[in-house]
Amino acid sequence: MISTVVWGTGNVGRAAIRAVEAHPALKLADVLVHNPDKVGRDAGELGGLGQDLGVAATEDIDAVLAAGPRAVVYAASGDVRPDEALADIVRAIRAGAVVVTPALYALYDQRGAPPELREPVLAAIADGGGSLFVSGVDPGWGNDVLPLLISGLGSTVDVIRCQEIFDYSTYDQSDSVRYLVGMGQPMDYEPPMIAPTVPTMVWGGQVRLMARALGAELDEIRETLERRPLEATVSTRTMGEFEAGTQGAVRFEVQGIVGGEPRIVIEHVTRIHPSCAPDWPTPPDGDGAHRVVIEGRPRIAVTVEATDEGENRSAGGNATAVGRLVSAVDWLVAAEPGLYDALDVPLRPAVGKLGRRQP
Repeated sequence: MISTVVWGTGNVGRAAIRAVEAHPALKLADVLVHNPDKVGRDAGELGGLGQDLGVAATEDIDAVLAAGPRAVVYAASGDVRPDEALADIVRAIRAGAVVVTPALYALYDQRGAPPELREPVLAAIADGGGSLFVSGVDPGWGNDVLPLLISGLGSTVDVIRCQEIFDYSTYDQSDSVRYLVGMGQPMDYEPPMIAPTVPTMVWGGQVRLMARALGAELDEIRETLERRPLEATVSTRTMGEFEAGTQGAVRFEVQGIVGGEPRIVIEHVTRIHPSCAPDWPTPPDGDGAHRVVIEGRPRIAVTVEATDEGENRSAGGNATAVGRLVSAVDWLVAAEPGLYDALDVPLRPAVGKLGRRQP
């Protein structure tokens, strides 16, 4: 059994506890928390399993890493604390652990990552013998392994379009929704997540990964952006009111240009309420979906809807990101120490999981 630590117990960490507990080759060794109110609480409670697992949460990073875990699922946020997240991850790698995480966007395409991110990781791998694999859902499997797999079904491929279409009122991170994405802010507010060059920083690596896998040469990567205000004040279950006239919907694209044309496109359509921008793409039903459209012959469209934690689509997306990462742990443990990306790490069947149940 591979001793595994879950570091962080927020939206991603809850799913990580469940995924590690369900994996037949992994054993949950420790859970690291930052909130003192969580210290001492059982991992089963923090993971929403409805039963104790006999693993008490701790904030003692030194003691957990000194115990020599073979793997770490780093589930703490890197959105607003990238330097701290990188330092934590490097620390775990230097301790000899295989680390999987969605936290550092620039390392999704590790070959194209800036030296200030890549070099500390490579140094830690050389020193400690650990590994790192960074992936998620979008960015992640929704715009690397899934579209590449589906593209192989076509005779000709003109455009690969990956879409995330979501109602963000279901996303239980108010600060990210209101300030990073800008929902509910005045229309002259510049949300950090969609400021010029930031979408390329986050999703450009996925465009480069797909181009590399397809043997295509990119001319450049471009961005497009549209924003719409709310026509009326709306009330949400998880985040309160969003006033009329403030930002209610965002649509942007990160485009890989090949031969002068957008050929690899990652598109996000995000709303705080279905009434805003109804003419933009909508999910088939419910609050959100990921979709891949292969324009070519034949035209192929695949929509993925995932739910978890009471039929919540955002929680479902988090759970699929975690599933991709946790399922890679035993493969990484068997591989040579290194810095890996989605083209290196296979997405494998759920070996040993069929019929296994959790509360």
